[in-house]
Amino acid sequence: MKRRLVLSAAAAGAAALSLPARAQGPRPRVQAYKSSTCGCCGDWVDHLEAAGFAVKVIEVDDTSATRRHLGMPAAFGSCHTALVDGYVLEGHVPAAAVKRLLAARPRALGLAVPGMPVGSPGMETGSHSDAFDVLLIDKTGRASVFAHHPRT
Repeated sequence: MKRRLVLSAAAAGAAALSLPARAQGPRPRVQAYKSSTCGCCGDWVDHLEAAGFAVKVIEVDDTSATRRHLGMPAAFGSCHTALVDGYVLEGHVPAAAVKRLLAARPRALGLAVPGMPVGSPGMETGSHSDAFDVLLIDKTGRASVFAHHPRT
């Protein structure tokens, strides 16, 4: 009886390990609002999908209207805006920062990478990367540094 139990447990464990990673838990869902002509936005979406996010792209004519509607101050604007689990993402926010945000669950509007810094996800140009900050934007529109990425 004990041997049968051990063999059953081993078989169940092996079966669980053979499942795809996404079958072991839900993938965070992201709604990305972007222009149909923006290539770097598509590259950012690919970056998120490669990191395990399920991304639905919604093409809009004016991303600034979407940003304004979602409450992200224009000062933090970039070329695309997204929503994930109640948080706004503005610009080329790295997937690692999004995962950290979702794990920490701070009281905030979301994250922003203003502009389009070279080397941020979707803005890669070989091995060169400008320094950039991922900003945590609170509900009043104030920013603090959530993550710093140095120049390489």
